[in-house]
Amino acid sequence: MPDPLDPDMFTGCPPVSAPIRIGDKWTAKIIRCLEPGPRRFTELQIPLRGITPKVLTESLRAMQRDGLLTRTAYAEIPPRVEYELTDLGRSLLEPMNAGCEWSRKHLATLMEARTTWHATTP
Repeated sequence: MPDPLDPDMFTGCPPVSAPIRIGDKWTAKIIRCLEPGPRRFTELQIPLRGITPKVLTESLRAMQRDGLLTRTAYAEIPPRVEYELTDLGRSLLEPMNAGCEWSRKHLATLMEARTTWHATTP
């Protein structure tokens, strides 16, 4: 039998707000969109089908707050705003790549397990 779990194993972790936003629906996709370089809001909307302007705005603001990207407003007419990954935001690319590689290697097995579970669960 394994040792009991340490009741303090999560001490120091924030109880509600995780320090990394990568687990939400849009952050990883936004990071991928910004990987090649700066993009405008409307450019981000194209591959992010299904995201509303409100949710994209909220996601970009939260990512800016967390230091994952910068927002640069240019004094032009019409106004132009660009979003770009910071070094901190770019540091997420390596773990994201590892997650994608894991998915490529194990997706078929995972889907098979789900199918089996659904077939045997009432």
